[in-house]
Amino acid sequence: MRKLTFGMGVSVDGYIAAPGDDLGWGVQSDELFQWWSDRVGATGLSLYGRRLWEAMSSHWPTADQQPGATPAVIEYAQHWRDLPKVVFSSTISEVGWNARLVSGDAVAEISRLKGEDGGAMDIAGATLAAAAMRNGLIDEYVIVTHPVLVGGGKPFFTALDNWVNLNLVETRTFPGGVVLTRYETRL
Repeated sequence: MRKLTFGMGVSVDGYIAAPGDDLGWGVQSDELFQWWSDRVGATGLSLYGRRLWEAMSSHWPTADQQPGATPAVIEYAQHWRDLPKVVFSSTISEVGWNARLVSGDAVAEISRLKGEDGGAMDIAGATLAAAAMRNGLIDEYVIVTHPVLVGGGKPFFTALDNWVNLNLVETRTFPGGVVLTRYETRL
């Protein structure tokens, strides 16, 4: 059975995007970027909601060809292109970049994918992750907390019907006061 992880950068007050979908508040460092790149390189399958898919697919397929692309950006873009992806959406009709589109029941498809053999899966996008959370499908949460309060926006966690008990398995501090906490779901 595959392991499913939900991980994103988050503000101290729990948002992955500030009002207006502003993502400019994150504290960047080469060390943190490399950590994300290594994570993408080690993932077997990535699951995307439409909005995050559109943002990622508009940039990463050609990011390594842009003037001034750093070796880290080149590596990340290559990892991202090579990574198999599933995009969940009922509003778009096609996807590219080593991805396939699912327009049906996301929870049923995620459950099916978890039951297959293969490498670990990451889920990306708050709305898609919320559906997986509510159905008990997420095995691990990776919370990369940036030292900023944004006051509102899109939350990392959604309202749940039941508690989800977690075990802390890793903490790490990155430059600029960014803190990684990684939790596994406790059964």
